[in-house]
Amino acid sequence: MLFSELAELCGALGGTTKRKEKTRMLAGFLHRLEPEEIPSAILLIVGSVFPEFDPRALEVGWRTMRRVLEGGRQTTLIDEPLTITRVHRTLEEIAEATGPGSRRRKESLLEGLISRADPGEVEVLVRIVFGEMRIGVSEGMMLEGIAEASASSIKLVRRALMLTGDLGEVARIALEGGEEGLGRVSVRMFVPLKPMMATMSYNIAEALEEHGGRAAFEYKFDGARIQIHRRDDRIRVYSRRLTDVTESLPDVVDVVRGRIASEDAILEGEAVAVGGGGRPLPFQDLMRRFTRVHDIADMVEKIPLRLHFFDVLYLDGRLLVDEPYEARWRLLEGGCPEDLLAERLITGDAAEVEGFLKRALEEGHEGLMVKRLDGRDIPGVRGKGWLKVKPTETLDLVIVAADWGSGRRRGWLSNYHLAAGSEAGYMVIGKTFKGLTDEEFGWMTRRLQGLKARETETTVHVRPEVVVEVAFNEIQRSPRYRSGFALRFARVTRIREDKEPEDADTLGRVKELYDKQFQFKDRIIL
Repeated sequence: MLFSELAELCGALGGTTKRKEKTRMLAGFLHRLEPEEIPSAILLIVGSVFPEFDPRALEVGWRTMRRVLEGGRQTTLIDEPLTITRVHRTLEEIAEATGPGSRRRKESLLEGLISRADPGEVEVLVRIVFGEMRIGVSEGMMLEGIAEASASSIKLVRRALMLTGDLGEVARIALEGGEEGLGRVSVRMFVPLKPMMATMSYNIAEALEEHGGRAAFEYKFDGARIQIHRRDDRIRVYSRRLTDVTESLPDVVDVVRGRIASEDAILEGEAVAVGGGGRPLPFQDLMRRFTRVHDIADMVEKIPLRLHFFDVLYLDGRLLVDEPYEARWRLLEGGCPEDLLAERLITGDAAEVEGFLKRALEEGHEGLMVKRLDGRDIPGVRGKGWLKVKPTETLDLVIVAADWGSGRRRGWLSNYHLAAGSEAGYMVIGKTFKGLTDEEFGWMTRRLQGLKARETETTVHVRPEVVVEVAFNEIQRSPRYRSGFALRFARVTRIREDKEPEDADTLGRVKELYDKQFQFKDRIIL
């Protein structure tokens, strides 16, 4: 199929906000693809070139793209139109270009695509290269399109993606084999499963009621989630984002090799960085371990990790995601030393849970995870089988700018630049597009446009008059902002129309909260 047809589809998808209409368009398009085109087309539409677990990256910067675009379209003797297959294969070649001369090679390959593309195709190519399609097609919506096109259960399609992590391959299986083909999909060792995700619960009584009055409560660690695959002597460690981080975490590999009984297993757990006093270090310090590629032994010594396993997804030839939580825990317990298991309490007594939560916080952790005793592990899905309960701090901050949204937020100013007051003026400490309803997005857009001081193509800078209450998980040191701080997982909890900008929190208050985090955590100086 011609790439121009995919570009036309992207234009049509971006032109409607109706979910059912998008799903119908996707299903119709998938029917027209040849089997060998399906994986490539699916990935390109969602702005990807590779499956999530594939470490390859294009590594094309905006300067390179600008040079190519400024070079313009060059007519060739054989000016064949682009096909989906050709575009995808060229993007693969760009990613695979490494070593001396690779930058020029990447640029040459990109020029070959751009020179044969019409303006509409160029726009889509640029969006694919930078992973910003802005057409309102999420992974979930694509799954619905695949289900409709293949007349398959959305549950089966979603399960296949959970087990393979490859959206394009799932589409091919569904369209060629239908539900029968999807039903044959199973776990692949050393291909990470998409992690099950939790929904926020704001009080313990609500969480107990949701789970039938009795549940398992585990510490919610201030760490990084990991998935470990082991078969015989081969061990690989994957991050929450399905990235292979084995080489950065040799100490984790040593623990698994030396202390886990099974040699054929997929385990899930949390890696927590600990300081000299044995207390957790901030998440920011932990990430230095996950991103380290040089002097790893030195970093292992400076920032040791403690493992806490909480689930087993596969064991000795058996896929366990359909087994209830209690059964999986018993299997985990049988092959994992007690000191490597997550701290856990099973109860229906809210007062007992409150004490357990207090203990978790005093030990430097984030809060609690609440899990249904009969719950299945559903990788890749955020549901109520797992809930998270944790106290949150809030700050009252002033909006000083906002970015125009994309996808379903197109037409709204919806990514807010959040600032605290200081002697030097308002200092940005983070951005967020989370927390508001559609009605509030509309109201906020009108309000901020009325306060516009200046504007660029993507951002409206405004007079500092709107105050919002912002919840967050953590305050981190950041060289990105002049304030020196950044909020982690910020979200607007309400618009404070009752407050004036001078009533908002100051940078001094931000510093106080930053320091308060170390009441139950360790600090490290590298």
